[in-house]
Amino acid sequence: QVQLVESGGGLVQAGGSLRLSCAASVTFFTMNAMGWYRQAPGQQRELVAVIISGGGSRNYADFVKGRFTISRDNAKNTVILQMNSLKPEDTAVYYCYVRGRITSRDNTAQYWGQGTQVTVSS
Repeated sequence: QVQLVESGGGLVQAGGSLRLSCAASVTFFTMNAMGWYRQAPGQQRELVAVIISGGGSRNYADFVKGRFTISRDNAKNTVILQMNSLKPEDTAVYYCYVRGRITSRDNTAQYWGQGTQVTVSS
């Protein structure tokens, strides 16, 4: 059973910073991508940032470029989202996800964390 454990959410004033962390409970046989989505009330889940394995490229949604930074600690199976210059519209539940194969016998699948609430007050 794979678990993605998120931490670091909370309440912050506009202009402040938060650091989200997501740790995978297993070491994946292959990991194609690791990153973050978010979902605000009444809205669809949307991509925030992702690290593509292999080349290590980082992709960001336009609305976070220049403010958020995604990084990865391979030794700890962890992905970090540093969020600076937060805005009230960043308020959402943030979900960690991994796309990969747990063992050589598994198909590629997508795994999700439980989500962590980020609230930015004006």
